[in-house]
Amino acid sequence: MTAHSDEDLRRILTTTRVIAVVGVSPNPVRPSFFVARYLGLRGYRVIPVNPGQAGTVLLGETVYPDLASIPKDIPVDMVDIFRRSDAVPAIVDGAMAEIPHLRTIWMQIGVSHPEAAAKAGAAGISVIENRCPKIEYQRLFGELRMGGFATGVISSRL
Repeated sequence: MTAHSDEDLRRILTTTRVIAVVGVSPNPVRPSFFVARYLGLRGYRVIPVNPGQAGTVLLGETVYPDLASIPKDIPVDMVDIFRRSDAVPAIVDGAMAEIPHLRTIWMQIGVSHPEAAAKAGAAGISVIENRCPKIEYQRLFGELRMGGFATGVISSRL
């Protein structure tokens, strides 16, 4: 797993516009749902990917069965993976084959696959493993302070 500096994560989170969330659930108590919802509320376009929900609408977007089904005119920057680690290689291969301007593969907390990460990294794609973009966004942009977390981000807001 490659370590990413806060500067790397901040760059990824500020340049990303469209995130395909693989394994998103329509159940509002599932982490995949509230992470996708949070990211949408922060201005990202979230494209839901879940074969069991394909064709429905979730968070204002059509749910696609897989990455290959996302229309090519949707400029996906990042694929956020909410699946078991053993599913990662096929998802990474699909993302690399089907998403023309892919810049980041993000694997959620508890999800990692060193070989798939190395393959994507060798292709010039940023890979983050075992982290959550919602938590990193909150940490890096000062939102966790309200929950009592020491973020290391100094703010002069009162």
